Amino acid sequence: MTLWDVGTGPYDGTDGNAPFASALIGWKTLRGGRRVVNIADSDNSPSCQLSELVIDNLIASSHSAVIGLGTGRPLEKAVAASLEYDLPKLDPSRTWMFGTGSEKISDFLQYKHLEKVDQLVTQYAELRTTLGTDYLIKPDVTVSLPARHEWEPRFLHAAVSCKWTIRSDRVQNIRHENNQMIRHRRERLPHLVTVTAEPLPTRLAAIARGTGEVDAVYHVAYDALDGAIAEAGFLTRDQKDAWEEVTEQGRVRPYSDLAKTLAFW
Repeated sequence: MTLWDVGTGPYDGTDGNAPFASALIGWKTLRGGRRVVNIADSDNSPSCQLSELVIDNLIASSHSAVIGLGTGRPLEKAVAASLEYDLPKLDPSRTWMFGTGSEKISDFLQYKHLEKVDQLVTQYAELRTTLGTDYLIKPDVTVSLPARHEWEPRFLHAAVSCKWTIRSDRVQNIRHENNQMIRHRRERLPHLVTVTAEPLPTRLAAIARGTGEVDAVYHVAYDALDGAIAEAGFLTRDQKDAWEEVTEQGRVRPYSDLAKTLAFW
């Protein structure tokens, strides 16, 4: 099984888990021999316990136990592969294009002007002080559409930030990059979304809450986590309330909604 293979698979609308969830989420062995699920914060007991319930639910739903294939780049590749599989089926009238971490936003229509800005910033120290140098972002996954005219670059339809788990520093990075994309765009804003496997609801809420930096957070094991939270008697009221808040408000959504959102909106 390759990463490209695990990223594919149609959705029938009944399973909120990503088709690659059980291939990426698995067990790992820490120094000293202790085994934990690879989405867990090994220093946080509720995170470890909840992650074990998540993997149990994934195994039950897929009827197979798959050892985790890793984090980071595998998640990006799997997300890109699943979108490349699903989007042409959901909307075959458009020519969909995909990238994984190698394309700067200045490669696309809404941000093409940043190439000139970068040239000026490189030339003038005063501009570097004023504007900084962190505006040429490379999204983890890009979804783009053809240009209107032959002399124009592609249109950036979506920028997907893939975060295997959520920590405070990573949350701030998502907000900062998306704010840069909101501020510097010309024409319509791309969809700005996050995909994660983070198990703790309060950590999900840390990125799902906000004032528009992120359109929505899509969880790769949504159904498995929802079931785990329902049966987890060890979770505090704050954790359960956070999950209820972000799901009822549509701030955290099933991964199976992502392709439909990009195809139909």
